[in-house]
Amino acid sequence: MKKPFLLLAVTAVVASFATAPPAAAAATRLEAESAALSGGAVAQSDHPGASGGRFVGGYVDGNRGTAKTDFTVTSTGGSTTLVLGYANGTGSTRTLSVSIDGATRQISLPATANWDTWGQASTTATLSSGVHHIAYSFGTADNGNVNLDYLDVTTGSTSESGALEAESATLSGGAAVAADHAGYTGSGFVGGYTDGNRGTAKTTFSVTATGATNLALRYANGSSVAQTLSLLVDGVKVRQISLPTTANWDTWATATETVTLSAGAHTVAYLYDTTDSGNVNLDNLTVSASTNTPAGPGEAEGAFLSSGATAATATSGYNGSGYVSGFDHVGARMIRTVVMASAGTATATVRFANSSVATRVLAVSANGQDVGSVSLTSGTGWRTTTVPVPLRAGLNTLGLASTSATGGDVLVDSVTVGGETAAATRGATTPYTEYEAEAGTLAGGATTPAADRTYRTVSSEASGRRAVRLSGTGQSVAVTLAKPANALVVRFSIPDSADGTGSTAPLALYANGTKVKDLTLTSQYSWVYGDYPFSNTPSQGLPHRFFDEVRTTIGDFPAGTVLKLQKDSAAASTIDVDLVDAEQAPAATPAPAGSLSITSYGAVPNDGSDATNAITSAIAAARSQNKPLYVPAGTFRISAPISVADVKIFGAGPWSSVLQGTGLKGGFFATGPNVTIADLAIFGDNRARDDANGNAALEGNFGTGSLLQNLWIEHTKVGLWADSGTDGLYVVGLRIRDTYADGVNVHAGGGVTNNVRVDQSVLRNTGDDALAMYSEGNAVTNSAFTANTVQVPTLANGIGLYGGTGNRAEDNLVSDTVAASSGIAVSTRFNPVAFSGTTAVRRNTLTRTGGDEPNWKKPFGALQIFALSKDISAPIVIADLTITDTTRQAVQVSDERLDPGAAVVGRKVTQLSLDAVTITGAGTYGIDLSSAGSGSVSNTAVTGAASGGLTNPGGFTLTRGPGNSGF
Repeated sequence: MKKPFLLLAVTAVVASFATAPPAAAAATRLEAESAALSGGAVAQSDHPGASGGRFVGGYVDGNRGTAKTDFTVTSTGGSTTLVLGYANGTGSTRTLSVSIDGATRQISLPATANWDTWGQASTTATLSSGVHHIAYSFGTADNGNVNLDYLDVTTGSTSESGALEAESATLSGGAAVAADHAGYTGSGFVGGYTDGNRGTAKTTFSVTATGATNLALRYANGSSVAQTLSLLVDGVKVRQISLPTTANWDTWATATETVTLSAGAHTVAYLYDTTDSGNVNLDNLTVSASTNTPAGPGEAEGAFLSSGATAATATSGYNGSGYVSGFDHVGARMIRTVVMASAGTATATVRFANSSVATRVLAVSANGQDVGSVSLTSGTGWRTTTVPVPLRAGLNTLGLASTSATGGDVLVDSVTVGGETAAATRGATTPYTEYEAEAGTLAGGATTPAADRTYRTVSSEASGRRAVRLSGTGQSVAVTLAKPANALVVRFSIPDSADGTGSTAPLALYANGTKVKDLTLTSQYSWVYGDYPFSNTPSQGLPHRFFDEVRTTIGDFPAGTVLKLQKDSAAASTIDVDLVDAEQAPAATPAPAGSLSITSYGAVPNDGSDATNAITSAIAAARSQNKPLYVPAGTFRISAPISVADVKIFGAGPWSSVLQGTGLKGGFFATGPNVTIADLAIFGDNRARDDANGNAALEGNFGTGSLLQNLWIEHTKVGLWADSGTDGLYVVGLRIRDTYADGVNVHAGGGVTNNVRVDQSVLRNTGDDALAMYSEGNAVTNSAFTANTVQVPTLANGIGLYGGTGNRAEDNLVSDTVAASSGIAVSTRFNPVAFSGTTAVRRNTLTRTGGDEPNWKKPFGALQIFALSKDISAPIVIADLTITDTTRQAVQVSDERLDPGAAVVGRKVTQLSLDAVTITGAGTYGIDLSSAGSGSVSNTAVTGAASGGLTNPGGFTLTRGPGNSGF
């Protein structure tokens, strides 16, 4: 008779991370080389770092179905954690089968950095008292090819999900075990966080971890408001944490904080401090490794989720940090990005669980177009199924959506695609390769003026603060293609005309010495004058906005081709060349199956006629017939914003299909949900900023279920203004260039704007914040700017977060801010609603950012935390931030005294957390604390700060954690 066995959860963690139970439960280590080996499994020692000096290899394809390592485990009974030490240098996730007394399931072992780096995979099981056999085998359904080091066995102290139970932790100050509310795990929960125990109630967990670590606290808060506790690591307060309300005291939620720990044992405590509001119950703590990177490729919890789809962890056996549930809501969807080396039909593998009695069918979309469905059959445990999907070369979106509520929910753990390649680690994954002109080959007397950050100089607005100047006929700059290309973008500046209406000049393009064509440059869309909001009147003086861009197709040229830009004409006295973007522009894509075309309703390409009414009629027809609408190749002029709701509009690609605005007008205005606009360009004809009359390229209330993808926007007032009522808008793969105001503004005015994510987009030469969230009157909530690249905003910030609830800026690159600018600003400037929830700024890189506010004559830091109109009292988490060569301060915490026109009333910043901030080079201080308040800093290094590592004129209370240097 088999012994009782319940296998509950498998989580994999790399980089030598383990979760230890409280002190009462010690791990027993069993070396793999001492276990029973069979089927080709063999002890080896040719990779360093293994526990005991040896490990077990032989899990090679030749031993598929036979290789096995069998551990003998003696258990006292109860919940048991099994941690397998392994190495996987293959570069992709591998699988083995784990068998406990004959009951078998598959486990995943993510890649480690190489074969000399060891990771861990944790399995939780319930064992009876006695002897058990736990074997790891290369089953016929596995892909093996890993090495095994040891098995750590820990019995007791954890819940069935692998969490550390609060009732088993060390309790003090009135914290006490209770069981009078339902829904807890383990044998109870911890209460006593009442006002009578303010300042003393504490629950202390024992944790062993290394590096960036996620601490997920399961709690209940049945009060009517968010409550706070203090998080302490090794007795030092890290930050105050916010615990939002739950539906009642029998409903539990999870709040996750990330900390960085040195190798070894630590205490993690939750204290009802005198500054906290307490009055919560604690259930358990789940500790997991965090590399401060998003969920791995394919992990559903890292996808964009909307309309009821949510990340969850309640069902064990998932990979990564969770899975997605909520597909019992009509319209619930998840969308992930997929990068492919080439176009074609790929195989997507869906890992799912469906314990209902019915098959669930989800709609599948690729790049916004419906491409079929996938059937997820009922059954037990986590399983996989596949579906073919047509994908393009480069960046794609792949979505799953629920079209029916019948049949109950289904859980999706991951969606992976065969042959997909990695996206950029930070910043957008672009279809082009960028070549800085100053790194090219100069000839004929071409020069590279000195780098300069002085506002209103040409160099200050160049990428990298340097450009190449062609001032005489025959002068040139050349770059060598690293990849094949048939299309170019050249960023340039030429002198303006005397009357401000614009001048033109040719710039010759040569390939391997043979002339290809002349590019026509114009200053019509550059050069503005005077003070904000600026004009086209040169007599006002004070010019800036010197650069514009020209794009052109050039024919097919292979890698290694030398492309030369040469001044062959005296039409312009100088031509400044900043950079070249070269790419392989795809051919025009055909119309989606079953679509209508705007040409069927009177729109005529390339003839200069006004297509506004024709496109409006075509949209109405597409809506009524529930068909997609196609914008074929060509340029179509529009003279007003075109209303959209419940419609999908696709172009032939942004190099092919162009909507050209006239005057200040043009673009799309959303008035309802389910809007998809993809694969086209929207070019305006704005010449200066006119907030009252100019149109955005994209604006309005996008409702629920909307997608904006692969759009190219230039010369409009604003790129995207997503307004109140928008809930669940995914914006991905946009190029927004040369706008006169914001690139993107996620705005909440007359109502809440929720769950907007701008992802994998490039914004350059914007006339105001490149990416802004503005909670004006109502909160922008649960929104994010992720994996974007911001270059040379000529006014204001790279990223600005102005109030709001629970928003994020993660994995972005920001460079070369010009005036009144920070790389990232977390700010109550412009009188937004107050911050609430946790605002997270993680894994961003700021290069040559920060600058001066010319009107205030005050410096702005690369990272600015600015309490101007209101205190910033909600948690602000800054983690894994790289700041290089900042113009003024690297990190600036400031209050209303920064604004010379503001009344000084003592604004302050509290609950600020700085962790793993690397500052290299600062024009003044590394860290400037010019506000009252409090916060913590750990694992932060400052080097090369001209005025010193730290100044604290505001009386800020700074709690220093471990790992700091240079201040």
